[in-house]
Amino acid sequence: MTKRIEIDDDIYRHIASHTQHIGESASSILRRLLGLDQSGALPTGAEAEPPVAEKAHGRTIFDSMTSADLAGQRSVVARFLYILGMLHKCHPEMFPKVLQISGRDRQYFSRSAAELEASGTSTNPKQIPNSDFYVVTNNNTTRKKSMLNQVALELGYDQKQAEKIRDFL
Repeated sequence: MTKRIEIDDDIYRHIASHTQHIGESASSILRRLLGLDQSGALPTGAEAEPPVAEKAHGRTIFDSMTSADLAGQRSVVARFLYILGMLHKCHPEMFPKVLQISGRDRQYFSRSAAELEASGTSTNPKQIPNSDFYVVTNNNTTRKKSMLNQVALELGYDQKQAEKIRDFL
């Protein structure tokens, strides 16, 4: 059952300042801050099964990126590169798997801009922040979303998580 309550702006800002991932609800934040499990009971020590990517790698993009960070990116390409950079930061050992992702006629990821330029025309390769990987950026937004979805799946996120990552763009 859901109840609505009114809270002062300063209290809301305090709750929002404790957001750990994009899309986290105020109720989830309060449960965490108050030490309650999803049912409202105090935790018994038995934890829920972690998401696939978190179990495999210890951190996920949901733990590392906030909506404020994403909002600071002014263009689709900037958000695209930022999200890829955060995925690399969370999963550096698995990130080389993205090199397998390609389109029908061209390669999407590489270790060099020159390699991407050679794989097609108008590729506009950009370096993924804080990595030694490059990505083609001359695709429409729908294609970029598809690429993010594929990257997330390659890094061990489940389909629902991959769709959430895709929708950050």
